[in-house]
Amino acid sequence: MNPAEDYILGQPEPFKSILLHLQIVIETTLPDVQLLFKWKLPFYYEGKNFICYLNVTKGYVDVGFPAAQYFTKHLDKLQSDKRKYVKSLRYQSIEDIDDEVLIEILQQAYTFRKEKFITG
Repeated sequence: MNPAEDYILGQPEPFKSILLHLQIVIETTLPDVQLLFKWKLPFYYEGKNFICYLNVTKGYVDVGFPAAQYFTKHLDKLQSDKRKYVKSLRYQSIEDIDDEVLIEILQQAYTFRKEKFITG
């Protein structure tokens, strides 16, 4: 097992179930992505391109997307908090996950994976 999988399996419920569900949806939707462990969190990459990360924090699972500034669908579902570029989906329970929305956001993340941050 790799450290990213250890992170997922080591989480308390309901976060472990949420993370396992997210892992299945991500890897089914984007079969060429690779699960890596960076900065003590699971990250999904396609080659050298960062797609998203998974983080258990403050009572929810945060799925962060670096290319969110390019997204056109489901912007109302994404949280930014004071972050300039990264936006995320947040889940407190497995019932919170809308697979259709998640898949469409993952597809956008994959489409825009090579784009650079727009600054200024």
